Amino acid sequence: MKLNVEIARDLLEIKAVQIRPNNYFTWTSGIKSPIYCDNRLTMSYPDVRNKLIKAFIAEIKAMDIQPDVIAGCATAGIPHAAWVADKLNLPMVYVRSKPKGHGKGNQIEGKVEKGQNVLVIEDLISTGGSSIEAAKVLMDEGLHVTGVLAIFTYGLAESTRRFAQETIPFKTITTFELLIDALVADEEITLQDKEELLQWRDQI
Repeated sequence: MKLNVEIARDLLEIKAVQIRPNNYFTWTSGIKSPIYCDNRLTMSYPDVRNKLIKAFIAEIKAMDIQPDVIAGCATAGIPHAAWVADKLNLPMVYVRSKPKGHGKGNQIEGKVEKGQNVLVIEDLISTGGSSIEAAKVLMDEGLHVTGVLAIFTYGLAESTRRFAQETIPFKTITTFELLIDALVADEEITLQDKEELLQWRDQI
């Protein structure tokens, strides 16, 4: 079994990602959704997080431009960025959603230098907003953002459009489609459920 499929199944098993085609969740934004994602839970499962680190590192090593620094998006991207940076023996920083309200007012925590290649690690891509904002903060400091890597994406059209507009490459370890296919294979949902889930995603 491919690692990205294994990870999709792991996320479902530990309930980091839950799909309920017949009983929608309500997101903070008010959107009714058949999917709920909390990849912070992966921190508590060493076997799962080790697979994620292995998958992240494989993706990084396949990149044309290797990073000089690993950057985590606060807060959920921080632990995975730290583990990946440790395995690759690279410096690590993290990017706050807004500048610190006291002290030096930092938005980037850690040491960076202009011209460095930085890879951004995130736990989840929905619309892409937080990842793109983190990337822009780094670019404003004179850094070259080689891309964004995340655990999971809903595959919303808005995220693809926004990353393309900013010319920032992005990739995820697993996807909405892989999760759905795993659920169909295990007969947890029907093919009709699958079609309805994909229709929901394409309408957002």
